Amino acid sequence: MLNITLPDGSVRQFEAPVSVYDVAASIGTGLAKAALAGKVNGKLVDTSYVISEDAALSIITGKDADGLDIIRHSTAHLMAYAVKELFPEAQVTIGPTIEDGFYYDFAYKRPFTPEDLAAIESKMNELARKDIPVERYELSRDDAVAYFKSIGEDYKAEIIESIPQGEVLSLYREGEFTDLCRGPHVPSTGKLKVFKLMKVAGAYWRGDSNNEMLQRIYGTAWANKEDLKAYLTRLEEAEKRDHRKLGKQLDLFHLQDEAPGMVFWHPRGWALWQTIEQHMRKELDTAGYQEVKTPQIMDKTFWEKSGHWQNYKDNMFTTQSEKREYAVKPMNCPGHVQIFNHGLRSYRDLPMRLAEFGSCHRNEPSGALHGLMRVRGFVQDDAHIFCTEAQITQEAQAFNRLVMKIYKQFGFEQVDVKLSLRPEQRAGSDEIWDKAEQGLRDALTACGIEWEELPGEGAFYGPKVEYHIKDAIGRSWQCGTIQLDFVLPERLNAEYVTEDNGRARPVMLHRAICGSLERFIGILIENYAGSFPLWLAPVQMVVMNITEKQADYCRSVVEKLRAEGFRVELDLRNEKIGYKIRDNSQYRYPYQIVVGESEKENNQVAVRRKAEDLGAMGVDDFIAHLKQEIALALV
Repeated sequence: MLNITLPDGSVRQFEAPVSVYDVAASIGTGLAKAALAGKVNGKLVDTSYVISEDAALSIITGKDADGLDIIRHSTAHLMAYAVKELFPEAQVTIGPTIEDGFYYDFAYKRPFTPEDLAAIESKMNELARKDIPVERYELSRDDAVAYFKSIGEDYKAEIIESIPQGEVLSLYREGEFTDLCRGPHVPSTGKLKVFKLMKVAGAYWRGDSNNEMLQRIYGTAWANKEDLKAYLTRLEEAEKRDHRKLGKQLDLFHLQDEAPGMVFWHPRGWALWQTIEQHMRKELDTAGYQEVKTPQIMDKTFWEKSGHWQNYKDNMFTTQSEKREYAVKPMNCPGHVQIFNHGLRSYRDLPMRLAEFGSCHRNEPSGALHGLMRVRGFVQDDAHIFCTEAQITQEAQAFNRLVMKIYKQFGFEQVDVKLSLRPEQRAGSDEIWDKAEQGLRDALTACGIEWEELPGEGAFYGPKVEYHIKDAIGRSWQCGTIQLDFVLPERLNAEYVTEDNGRARPVMLHRAICGSLERFIGILIENYAGSFPLWLAPVQMVVMNITEKQADYCRSVVEKLRAEGFRVELDLRNEKIGYKIRDNSQYRYPYQIVVGESEKENNQVAVRRKAEDLGAMGVDDFIAHLKQEIALALV
């Protein structure tokens, strides 16, 4: 008798091996119809998979995250099928899922047009309506190479040739189209009903600019029409909030080809930057950090000793002087170790928290650059905590409290936590990694928060906790991190004097809250759609006169506001007040102050909070109102 344990703990018994679909059907026809795949003992499988021994089983539907990923991957195959139907000479390469969708790269003799995309999507709908079965079968590596070469799919054959000899590969066939894939896939094309092709872009074969350029078609797929509609609405809203457009409209910054990936900050943008940096500096000082500054350029041999050269050299800018080779720092941590090493440290000095608004440079591919979100020159709100192993948990807890407080101050209430584990390319022994990963798990447990684990996503020197903030339209941004590192102190010979006069290596906690300040500002611009809260706004208010008679009074009001530390602009243009209000509205100031003869005579100002008219109030009362608003925002 075969026992299948379901997620609710109930057990179903079968007299013979049974498929995932048959188990779903035994539960109910509705579940059988909705089933996209199964999870047998934690492993995702097709609905046709036969269970031959006792197992735990979950039926995967479109309501599950795994189900949505399967829908998207299956839709990528459906798109490739449609492309081959319409353009038989096109060659398929790779087609993974991505956040909110999928893409597939094709080699074709001419660029795909918007009309081609419409035709492909129409063909996909036609193939979906036919409800074609999707079948899995296996071939040896050599037979798979021979098969794809026989049908003219040279790129696919090249992929398979890179797989070790002796591997048995799984292929999926739907109608006339066959593709290499691990699976699982939906049982038939009829399960794919809600999708849309989005755009075409160029992509180098295997991501190497030395290879030929392919065409990448992006698409999105969802379990139902409501989710697709909501996604398209989010895209429309994201377009309105694009930080590049708002940066120009609000006169914050610009980028130009003469300095790719480097930002030209305008006065208003730099005011925003300084507001963030000074606020962070104040919070770090309160939390017991000491600010430092380290060199931009250091000898190549130093980066070799730290391990960065071996693991990161393709992303590093280099230069030479007097027959010595140098690298521009891509990160700040090795420099902070040098400050720790400069002098004899005692256990009494620990924990030592060194912070730096460190200017870093990374040689990102030009095609990956994206406004403030992906740059080559950036500043990190970086810090490194040198501590004992016994202090790891308390330091991680303190950081967790700090990062959550600061995100709330910036207006981010929802924060997801993830733990990135050891990557394939890494420094240090498995024993050290075991200790580091468990150390972070213990710290997260002590913080009382839930987290998701991400195998293979850690830094080369240690695992890391990631803090993902949700913005106003539901997008997730990974900003803060804390990484536990036993490796770099060993490589760079950091040590301290123990209580018994021995020597020990400190543990190094790498941590950031904003991450790249450039990127964080881009996130803030899009989160607030350029309408920043009062404390954060680069210009907090504009003072406008109705006639020339109030000009001197307006100047005195601005002088008093600036003396209180507020960022104020003065508009004395000889224009009608209605025009000035409309014109200044494009800059999205939190407040607009109008001064007429009545306000002048009564030592008042007429206050507008965005579109809301707050009426007249005394200047001192208005200043008190502003201070209270800022204080409440920064609790």
